[in-house]
Amino acid sequence: MRAVEFQEYGGPEVLKVVETGLPDPGPGQVSIDVAYAGVNFADLKARAEGYRVASLPFRPGLEVSGRIRAVGAEVTGLQPGQEVAALTDGSAYAETVVAAAATVFPLPEGVSLRIAATLPTVLPTAHALVHEVGRLRAGETVLVHGAAGGIGTVVGQLAKAAGAGAVYGVVSAEAKAEYARRYGYDEVFVGPDFDAEVRRATGGRGADLALDPVGGDTFRRSLDALAVFGRLVSFGNASSAEPWQVGQPELYPKGRTVSGFSVLGLAGTAPKALRALTERAFRTVAEGTVELPVTAEFPLAEAAEAHRLIGSRQSTGKLLLRVG
Repeated sequence: MRAVEFQEYGGPEVLKVVETGLPDPGPGQVSIDVAYAGVNFADLKARAEGYRVASLPFRPGLEVSGRIRAVGAEVTGLQPGQEVAALTDGSAYAETVVAAAATVFPLPEGVSLRIAATLPTVLPTAHALVHEVGRLRAGETVLVHGAAGGIGTVVGQLAKAAGAGAVYGVVSAEAKAEYARRYGYDEVFVGPDFDAEVRRATGGRGADLALDPVGGDTFRRSLDALAVFGRLVSFGNASSAEPWQVGQPELYPKGRTVSGFSVLGLAGTAPKALRALTERAFRTVAEGTVELPVTAEFPLAEAAEAHRLIGSRQSTGKLLLRVG
């Protein structure tokens, strides 16, 4: 079978197509013939910085859609031929992948394999940010960084559906702002002065909930932009800044709180909670509450081009690799 991997860290050019044997599922696993693989910023960090890379060579990719090829021992509720979406601990850039059965999800009725590949990382993350971790209440204001990305696109819609009073987005370019406004955002701020813009938009009050995948200075300024009793949820470190630290001086005076979320972390520590979360999140697509547009699609052999597009910071929505 064909797969895409890298043998050294570097730019998109280190991604190479290789021929390798078909993987067999072990106990508690299934193998999946891949139709589509999602492309995420975490894949770029793996290629460039070794994020979540145990050893080289390494095959990137965290999510796929496809049909089950075979099931291993001790697997129940899944069968060959079944259409599924799956989280993978790497290895998704391939014609066939192996995934833990706990992170393999049958497709809701009416959801195509193409759309399904956009769901495993984005939908559970967005749902958790709005509901389980962010605990958004009707009438509250929300600040979302990366509003035009995959997660940002869904968060805007979920927040509106949950009754948010106002949803504010932050993007890096005006073209992205135009895109984000189509997906639930009342106002979209371009550039680094988002904290001042939030205070202006809220009459000095600040945001009730801020969602940050960037870290570093963005994390600190988002914390400063919170209202009294505001909550900040960190769900990434795209800036590759030093891990954030926050304590009594930042939190006590206005009763602010900070929390975090990682869908991959949850998969490793609480797979039953992940399954329940994913089932709730997938229903929002089946019911038409949210949509996640695929804005670019590349053949498997052109994975490097997908990485270049995301790395250019010009992409919006979700990018896919077409495999099967």
